[in-house]
Amino acid sequence: MPTEGPARIAGYLRAAGLAQLEGHEDEVALAIGDFLEAMGEKVAIGDPASLYTYPVPMLGEDGACSVLDELAPVPYDLAGILGGRSEQATRRLALLERLVERAQETTGCDWVGVYQKRVNPAGTPVLVKLSYVGRPSRAEFPLTPAFAEGSTNSSVGLTGRALVIDDVAKHVEAGGGFYVCDAEVQSEACLPLLDEGLRVAGIVDAEAKPRAFFVPSRLATLAALAIVASAVLP
Repeated sequence: MPTEGPARIAGYLRAAGLAQLEGHEDEVALAIGDFLEAMGEKVAIGDPASLYTYPVPMLGEDGACSVLDELAPVPYDLAGILGGRSEQATRRLALLERLVERAQETTGCDWVGVYQKRVNPAGTPVLVKLSYVGRPSRAEFPLTPAFAEGSTNSSVGLTGRALVIDDVAKHVEAGGGFYVCDAEVQSEACLPLLDEGLRVAGIVDAEAKPRAFFVPSRLATLAALAIVASAVLP
């Protein structure tokens, strides 16, 4: 598990560019303690297969989610990009599921998920969604500059710098990239997962329908999630 000391927290916030959390380090530390407590509770894994597969939307010709919210006939299976199923991967996916559930309960956001930086079977560097709470969404986000122009996830995955959007409509009007899977979403917070060398290992993404939703108290919880989740990636 990660070290939740002040130096670890301050180093993460600085590297991720989360200046808005300056002075909120104690809130991050408290949230880390809550996540560690949640992971300390026994995790009952009833159906391991359910941790690896999830429904995904059909993608349009431009690679965006289907406007008709139509689901693909075959669910996404993480086993392909994780190199198969294993006891360790199953355990870690179960822990991540618990973490995102706790994050959603604590913040009240409409959607939250954890992604890991990996190379898919086609040889493309991507962010792959490991666990989430909310409506079905895309499984893989290509880590390319071209895709990042229209994707907060890919942008954060490439730069390692957090992005917080208080008003999606104004963000898009100003030329900002935003990958739409739910037209009602108006706030987004996307934070990097950083390894001990402060290299990008993945991202935490959270969305909410109200504008200006991700105030410092909620961002502190998401920063804590990013710090803890980085230590339990499969």
